[in-house]
Amino acid sequence: MRSSLVPLGPPVSQDRVITSFPKCYTPAACLQLREHFHGQVSIACQRRSTGTVGLRLSKVVVVGDLYVGKTSLIRRFCRNVFDRNYKATIGVDFEIERFEVAGIPYSLQIWDTAGQEKFKCIASAYYRGAQVIITTFDLTDLQTLDHTRQWLEDALQENEPGTCFLFLVGTKKDLLSGAACEQVEVEAVRLANEMEAEYWSVSAKTGENVKAFFSRVAALAFERSVLQDLERRSSAWPQVGNGDLIRTCRNGGTSARDPGQREALQPGLLLAEPASEASVPDPARAVPPVAWRVAWPC
Repeated sequence: MRSSLVPLGPPVSQDRVITSFPKCYTPAACLQLREHFHGQVSIACQRRSTGTVGLRLSKVVVVGDLYVGKTSLIRRFCRNVFDRNYKATIGVDFEIERFEVAGIPYSLQIWDTAGQEKFKCIASAYYRGAQVIITTFDLTDLQTLDHTRQWLEDALQENEPGTCFLFLVGTKKDLLSGAACEQVEVEAVRLANEMEAEYWSVSAKTGENVKAFFSRVAALAFERSVLQDLERRSSAWPQVGNGDLIRTCRNGGTSARDPGQREALQPGLLLAEPASEASVPDPARAVPPVAWRVAWPC
């Protein structure tokens, strides 16, 4: 099924348009070292054959201690503001941010969860179904870094193993000098590798690395969504043998279609039946003994 999706609502702002794969913060703790989208993803985007990916929301959950700056990070990215008057998040809140990735509309649903223990049971119910888990800590408080292990464990309990991208994000980078920040990052990178997470340092106050970070999150989530969609469509229509697919037109004619370039059909449009003896190719042409005719509406 070709994707002819158009963005819902007004066009996305230019800073939400992702045309090339965003770089990581440091190769020392990186989920993806490639500098380009996966080859199959690039081809699918060029052909506009990404299925329904453009209509989906990828769920992003942000967790971490109280006062580490989860809400400030999200508000800086989504609204480009920094509020000095801190108000603790009660329960959960969320923002929806729209992107255009490789020409395809895509959205992140970013959940801001409470860091207070008394709200933890409420917030944990919203961890389920996450495609991305972002564990945050305060670069100026190493104790909050130690606590990220428990936050990550709690979030992963609500999700199937291997289904989430994991990020470890140090906030308040503006409060540390270069040397002090580098010293903390050494420990943070080590922990990120233990978690199998990607590491970033950001500042919600100055905006440093905030846009780059969320662009990276969107690109990785988008790429996985497209690959999963391609895999589902591929497994949904298994090919018998290696014969060509046949398009049966309303006028009675047929035309061969390259199986490697076929498009996914809408449910109910595929009709496969054993070919009649008259339509079986000459055995001398080395075609498998079982051929199939596929009814393909023109």
